[in-house]
Amino acid sequence: QVQLVESGGGLVQPGGSLRLSCAASGFTFSSSLMSWYRQAPGKQREFVASITSGGTTNYVASLKGRFTISRDNAKNTVYLQMNSLKPEDTAVYYCYLNRVDYWGQGTQVTVSS
Repeated sequence: QVQLVESGGGLVQPGGSLRLSCAASGFTFSSSLMSWYRQAPGKQREFVASITSGGTTNYVASLKGRFTISRDNAKNTVYLQMNSLKPEDTAVYYCYLNRVDYWGQGTQVTVSS
């Protein structure tokens, strides 16, 4: 069955970087559109970035330039590189398989000094 397992979250100081990973299994990853979303405390889940099977990327405008989505089809993994992190980036970050509306369990990112 479909599985999405996120990792790489943690506590980081403002200005720092993190790279999130989402390991996928149970479906044809290489042909699948993959996305990252996030949900901050008390807020709705919001779109962060997506990447098509061909590598075309899309970002929410407010994060473009700081965050980079990528994929490694040989490893069935999608990544989210996050740079220049701010306290307002604190959230649970979720990996999402668009085709079957499936969410990973999420990984917590906390940006604080």
